Amino acid sequence: METEERARSLIDEQIRPALQGHGGDIEIVGYDPDGRVLRVRLKGACGGCPFAAETLRTQVEAVIRKEIPEIEKVVRIQ
Repeated sequence: METEERARSLIDEQIRPALQGHGGDIEIVGYDPDGRVLRVRLKGACGGCPFAAETLRTQVEAVIRKEIPEIEKVVRIQ
């Protein structure tokens, strides 16, 4: 399974349910294998939440980097 597909599965199984519990959601915009960066968009309540940066760092990036070491950084796209 390719890196972006693995990230999509991980988000579907572990991250999205937590975000949806708060009225939000997440979408993968793309993966840059050269820069090892996953670009995501936070949607719904998460999109405008003042804690979005913290959510991205602790609930999204931490989980993804632990499970998929090929991804070094997760970046939020508006």
